[in-house]
Amino acid sequence: MAAEDSDRFVPGQTALVVPVPEAEPAVRTWRERYDPAARAGVPAHVTVLFPFLHASLVGHGTCAVLDEIFGRHRSFEVRFEACGRFPGLLYLAPDPELPFRRLTEAVVDRWPEVPPYGGKYEAHPHLTVAQGQDDAVLDEIETGLRAALPFTARVPTVDLVVFSGTEWQHRASFALR
Repeated sequence: MAAEDSDRFVPGQTALVVPVPEAEPAVRTWRERYDPAARAGVPAHVTVLFPFLHASLVGHGTCAVLDEIFGRHRSFEVRFEACGRFPGLLYLAPDPELPFRRLTEAVVDRWPEVPPYGGKYEAHPHLTVAQGQDDAVLDEIETGLRAALPFTARVPTVDLVVFSGTEWQHRASFALR
């Protein structure tokens, strides 16, 4: 989820994310301090699509289509061994990133009216660790992260999460094959 959007979450906003529980030991402390999404209840993740449809538009039919879309994709392993940056943001880079891109493309092909980040940014798979910080703080965090890298994670699902107005809540999981 983009730094510019994280302080403007709105009730009913949804996102499709790949949870990465294997990352939690490495990133939890940093994310709790420096990532508004973490403080709002989002676990360590790689975003597939944010924002997705408003929650009022996500019913059984939409979930059935998402289940079918994600069911066409194989589960996969991903390795996190390097950090990357956007302005004011530190992230872990997934390798490979192509399976994440394909998940995003599949959803956007079905719902072209919901481009990644509202069309502001190109989708770039990443696991946000810290955002809204100057380079000195990001340098310190990156130095601290290096001892926890690399690690590998399995990607078996994509989750739909919804912002309640105070926190992000899990709504559904869709299995990859």
